[in-house]
Amino acid sequence: MSTTAGQVIRCKAAVAWEAGKPLVIEEVDVAPPQNMEVRLKILYTSLCHTDVYFWEAKGQNPIFPRILGHEAAGIVESVGEGVTELVPGDHVLPVFTGECKNCTHCKSQESNMCSLLRINTDRGVMIHDEQSRFSINGQPIYHFVGTSTFSEYTVVHVGCVAKINPLAPLDKVCVLSCGISTGLGATLNVAKPTKGSSVAVFGLGAVGLAAAEGARIAGASRIIGVDLNASRFELAKKFGVTEFVNPKDYTKPVQEVIGEMTDGGVDRSVECTGHIDAMISAFECVHDGWGVAVLVGVPHKEAVFKTHPVNLLNERTLKGTFFGNYKPRSDLPYVVEKYMKKELELEKFITHQLPFSEINKAFELMLKGEGLRCIIHMDP
Repeated sequence: MSTTAGQVIRCKAAVAWEAGKPLVIEEVDVAPPQNMEVRLKILYTSLCHTDVYFWEAKGQNPIFPRILGHEAAGIVESVGEGVTELVPGDHVLPVFTGECKNCTHCKSQESNMCSLLRINTDRGVMIHDEQSRFSINGQPIYHFVGTSTFSEYTVVHVGCVAKINPLAPLDKVCVLSCGISTGLGATLNVAKPTKGSSVAVFGLGAVGLAAAEGARIAGASRIIGVDLNASRFELAKKFGVTEFVNPKDYTKPVQEVIGEMTDGGVDRSVECTGHIDAMISAFECVHDGWGVAVLVGVPHKEAVFKTHPVNLLNERTLKGTFFGNYKPRSDLPYVVEKYMKKELELEKFITHQLPFSEINKAFELMLKGEGLRCIIHMDP
């Protein structure tokens, strides 16, 4: 048993005290895990656009002070009452959404949207007692999407923790706990392109490139990358992208351009930008009779999707997906095994590495649009 089990742990965490201001490395107290909770020692975390979005707090409830972070890997330090499937020392990925295994969604073969533990960006406390496990001099510091990985130790509901192969390198597989799995699963689990098929990917950030990687793994023969930033095209070749379309280069809608390139449309498309125009284009660029478009990006809350009903009647299919349709506890261990078997390449997603003390530099890199994933090493 861990020597710190049942005790408060004092450690370093990067605290967001207010919107848009640099994070401050503080000494925080992390309470022991309660019923159905696990306390984790975070070894590696990475920065995702969602962290930046809620740090800026321009379009949602500003909840501060808060410990952000949700893409990470670590080791179980101790477990709370009722936890039977994890023990101290287990290697794990904390995930922003969960799998209670008891609700109708978890029992469904088709859904990964757990009724109890699906993402809740407004909740800054634990479900068990509606209290925070973080504090500084007695002042509560709020949680973020149930993970708060910008801390050397964090407390997470057991349903949001995926136990993985202890031989997997945590500094690589940490990126699977959010963006990479989201894009990969959108293609492999939802779009399901067949060998030799054509796929268009809208948005060539980390999620879009993961979607392209999924198309590469599935054996697609044409992978068309669509992005307004031409500087992303060279890098995208590493992820299997064979052709590029920059909508700014054309006077006609990009769906028409793709339709002409592919004799009527692509077999599958995956939209990873969240811009409503790109979503409509992604749907309208798939071939009638069998084309499937998958929406991954999260649109502005006022956005409205408009297309002519005939586009659906002509046997095009429009789908949405959440976290690539992966159930966190059941499926992520198998995604890790794909990497271990060299079927999935993760190294090419990792473009920067920084020590925890320089976490604000990771925010600067993302705000400038530089690189894909920056791995933050918690140990100095």
